[in-house]
Amino acid sequence: MGHKMQVHKQVQEFNPGRGSVITIGTFDGVHLGHRTILKKVVDEARARDLNAVLLTFFPHPRMVVQKQTDLKLLNTLDEKIQLLEVLGVDHLIIQPFTQEFSRLTAVEYVRDLLIKQLKAKKIIIGYDHRFGRNRTANIEDLKEFGSVYDFEVEEISAQQKDAVAISSTKIRKALVSGDVAKANTYLGGAFPLSGIVIHGQSLGHTIGYPTANFVVDEAYKLTPKQGVYLSAAKIDGQPYFGVTNIGTNPTVGGVDQRVETHFLELNANLYGQPLQIKLLCRIRDQKIFPDLNALKSAIASDIEHARGLIPKFKNGVV
Repeated sequence: MGHKMQVHKQVQEFNPGRGSVITIGTFDGVHLGHRTILKKVVDEARARDLNAVLLTFFPHPRMVVQKQTDLKLLNTLDEKIQLLEVLGVDHLIIQPFTQEFSRLTAVEYVRDLLIKQLKAKKIIIGYDHRFGRNRTANIEDLKEFGSVYDFEVEEISAQQKDAVAISSTKIRKALVSGDVAKANTYLGGAFPLSGIVIHGQSLGHTIGYPTANFVVDEAYKLTPKQGVYLSAAKIDGQPYFGVTNIGTNPTVGGVDQRVETHFLELNANLYGQPLQIKLLCRIRDQKIFPDLNALKSAIASDIEHARGLIPKFKNGVV
């Protein structure tokens, strides 16, 4: 493919030799609705020999301006980068969103950021985009700036913006209720969970089902409803299916929420390694079992259930 997206940790790091086609937003989940917009940006950039640029902010502006610390996102930053990489975006700019940044006036934002730094030639943006201090400027203002600074503004229609918002809401609802299969149809791929493999209680080994445990990387990452799922992961370049439990191991008095995966055809030691699993569908709710034997036979039947589901997911899940 030969295409490598460059990631810039702030606007100042970006010094393009040529102009840019830009879209701005969180693009959380990088779902099918987002991909339609990004395809517009990439196609336009290719046609005009310009950079395809996505400007995004981190942390999420609502976390900074409204102190919404309970805001959960579908992707960690690394997961988002991975999803964007394959879509043909040339540059991802992750501008730190600070109180100071939020106080830029509309003129400063357009002149210093979009024009001087990003060399905007075209901006593809939602009809409801607001910017500048107190978010007082809107798309009409942006179009006026366009005539002054010589860039075009293409508006993403209300229908398309709504489709994106509706998809995001449906994905969140589906995940909170544990319906990852439904979430995945909107995402256009399987929902990822990532972390570094840690030592669990080694209970898995004792009962004959070794597991890879991790705690999800970032506190702001949305984790689906507790329970047991069919999952898949790429390990050393090979895909493996697994049975993943999201929960606290209540049978053995666990309290921390962990993501624990028993891989069906793999017996490798993954301690200390980063692991990303993708959830494919839900098998059952978390239960408390009277004893280890009951837990053991539940795991055996989960594995059998999982093996029956695998043929549905044979093609390119990871």
